[in-house]
Amino acid sequence: MTDMSNPQAPQGADLNRLAQAASEALTDSMVERLTASTGNILEVADRLNDPDTRDAVLALLDGLTDLHRSGALDTLIQVVLAVHAMRSAATDQMVDRAFAFVEHMVNNLGTEEIATLAHETKLAMEEAVEECIKPPSGGLFGIVKMMSQPEAQNALRFLLAFGCKLQQRAQVLSKTPSPPGEPG
Repeated sequence: MTDMSNPQAPQGADLNRLAQAASEALTDSMVERLTASTGNILEVADRLNDPDTRDAVLALLDGLTDLHRSGALDTLIQVVLAVHAMRSAATDQMVDRAFAFVEHMVNNLGTEEIATLAHETKLAMEEAVEECIKPPSGGLFGIVKMMSQPEAQNALRFLLAFGCKLQQRAQVLSKTPSPPGEPG
């Protein structure tokens, strides 16, 4: 018989019966998994109580929120998926060929002569830019006067010779050998 003077008594009895039924329904493996899961949850909660970890998680959440608001989160996810797809699609042969190409480029372009050439070219361009900052004077007559200077004539001769030699080399590279018996 239930005590009607205490309205909590029927609910308490129901809860007791529910708890007893749940404990009887649990198998040993279910109890073991529940215990392990509870331990893992407590470990995570303990780590979140560390101030550095908590600050890092909050900063991560703030960053994710900002990325979502700006629409960059979708872009980031797409980039990650594209990189993953490329990595999955890459075969060993493709990776070997890519490394061989990079090694070839480093061996051919990573020389002291190329580095010196690049450095000297950069310096020459910087100095030329500084000289060209000065406004031109004299219009057409100024150009005619400039053309009478030996330095300007030498520079034009150099640029013309360089252009012609570059064009000749491009023509040689573009020609493919003709098969025997055909006019070349």
